[in-house]
Amino acid sequence: MKLFDGGRAPNPRRVRVYLAEKGIEIPIEPVDMGELGHKSDEITRRNPLQRLPVLELDDGTCLTESIAICRYFEETHPEPPLFGTGALGRARVEMWNRRLEFGLLQPVAAAFRHTHPAMATWEVPQVAEWGEINRPKALEFLKLFDAHLAGSRFAAGDAYSVADITGMIAMDFMKPAKITPPQDLINVGRWYAEVSARPSAKA
Repeated sequence: MKLFDGGRAPNPRRVRVYLAEKGIEIPIEPVDMGELGHKSDEITRRNPLQRLPVLELDDGTCLTESIAICRYFEETHPEPPLFGTGALGRARVEMWNRRLEFGLLQPVAAAFRHTHPAMATWEVPQVAEWGEINRPKALEFLKLFDAHLAGSRFAAGDAYSVADITGMIAMDFMKPAKITPPQDLINVGRWYAEVSARPSAKA
């Protein structure tokens, strides 16, 4: 198998951080998204949506979508569990991963894709007003997340999970999106410092 990877883009990085947490090593095929490598025939054959990452299995089966790829590896390498344990634990991880995807990562991505000059040929049409509308949405969600973290070490409880990976990468993506997290979100600051210090964060 091999992973077609898109470098520092958020979704490819989610898979790499997840694999690092699991201690899983697989061959990686770098794809230069700056040169629109994700729109090449090689990638399009594997994912008609022309998005990364793409995991190609030994039999030629291709999996796309970062969380779907992570779930595949969760089944094949269950330890350490990053999607929760038990019915309630798994549901909480799913809940917070989706909240962090929809409440933080998506607004940050919209702000970046619709306002950054480098994205003008990618996001067609690029709607600057939509990008600006999403900046306060991300900040409002961070306030909610901060209140939650007052009673929770990690996003979904006491154990680090894929939800923390999603949240950390969304926070990292705020810088190129030109969104500054409020300094008074003490719990978010404590959580972000901890998850960012993990060796996997460098993946």
